[in-house]
Amino acid sequence: MPETAGGVATDSGERGAGAAAAADAAQLHDTQLAFDSVAADYDGPRGNNELIQRMRHTLREVVCRELPPGSRLLDLGCGTGIDALGFAQLGYPVVATDWSPGMVARTEARIAGASLPVPVAVRQLGIHQLAALDGSFDGIYSNFGPMNCVPDLAATADECARLLAPGGVLVFSVMGRICPWELGYYALRGRFGRAAVRAARGATPVGMNRHTIWTRYYLPREFHRHFAARFELAGYRALSLFMPPPYLVDFYRRHPQLCDRLGRLDDYLGEWPLLRDMGDHFLMVMRRR
Repeated sequence: MPETAGGVATDSGERGAGAAAAADAAQLHDTQLAFDSVAADYDGPRGNNELIQRMRHTLREVVCRELPPGSRLLDLGCGTGIDALGFAQLGYPVVATDWSPGMVARTEARIAGASLPVPVAVRQLGIHQLAALDGSFDGIYSNFGPMNCVPDLAATADECARLLAPGGVLVFSVMGRICPWELGYYALRGRFGRAAVRAARGATPVGMNRHTIWTRYYLPREFHRHFAARFELAGYRALSLFMPPPYLVDFYRRHPQLCDRLGRLDDYLGEWPLLRDMGDHFLMVMRRR
C-alpha cells in the first residue's frame, strides 16, 4: 500500500506539473500573438509616445551610470529595438532578444538601416528560453514590463546569473502593483474591475488589440524575492508615479505645463521610501552576488 500510495502521489504531481506547464505555454503563445499583432505600428503612440520616451530615457541613464561604454548588454524583450539601437549608438554592444517574431523583424530592420559603432545581434528568443543563449554580459536590461510576462522568475534569475560576468548588473523596468493614476482614472469612470486589475495574484489577462497579454504584477519586494538568492538589491525607484501612465498621453498633451511639474516631482521623489513602491512601473537595479 505505501508504494502504491507513493506512486499515485507522484503521478498526480507529474500531472499537475504538466498541466501548469501547458497553461504557461498557452499563455506565452497568447502573449506572443498579441505583440505580433501590434509590431507594425508599435513605434507610434502605442509603444513610443512622449511619456514612454521619458521612461525610456530614465532607464538609459541608469544603465549608463552603472556600466561604461563598451560593456556588453543583453536586452530582454527588445520590442522594435529602440533601446538596443540607442545603446549601440553610445558604444554598447547589444544582443537584443524578443519572444515576438514581429518585434524581432522590426528590430532587424531598424538595425540594418543604421550605421553603428558596435554590433547589435538580434535573436527571436523568449525570456523563458534563456537556457538556449550562450555568452557573457556585463549588464542585462529589460524595459516596459517584459519581465511581467515571465512564468518562472526564479528560473530566469538563475539564467541571468549564468549569463552575467562577475559584478554584472540587472536593470529592469517592471509594471508595479500600485498605480494611483490607474486606480483613480478607472474608478472615476465606474470601471472598478479594471481599476483593481493589478491587485490580482498570478497571471492576469490584459487585452490588447483583440488579443490577450498574460501579465503578473508585482510590488518591488515581491519581484526582488525571486532574484534575492543570486542578486543583491542596489536600489529602485518609481516611474510615472505623479506623471500619468503612457496610455494617458492625451492628458499629457492637453496639460503639458502641469505634467512638466509632475515630472519634476517624479524625478525628485521617485526614490523616496513608500513612494518608490508605487507608480505605473518601478525601475530596479540588482547586482550579481
